[in-house]
Amino acid sequence: MDFKSFAIVFGTVFLAELGDKTQLATILFATRESAGPLFVFLAASLALVASSAIAVVIGSAISGWMNPRYLAFAAGAGFLIIGFWTIWSAWSQP
Repeated sequence: MDFKSFAIVFGTVFLAELGDKTQLATILFATRESAGPLFVFLAASLALVASSAIAVVIGSAISGWMNPRYLAFAAGAGFLIIGFWTIWSAWSQP
């Protein structure tokens, strides 16, 4: 295993997650009295591991035939859609 590559991936993902919608959602769940902090931590951790596993499998599968630029456009559109959905959900709640 190449430690430099490991450190780059870790650092990039860690910094990308700080202040991200995932962290904000986790903070929100942790503020609810019905969910204990350990429960929120375990559920959020498992979700991040599962989504990372899916991303690695898909990325490995399509790396040979898809332009990474198209993935960047799709990711940007996905972020916008999720952002609008989050705002809509917050606005719709009493």
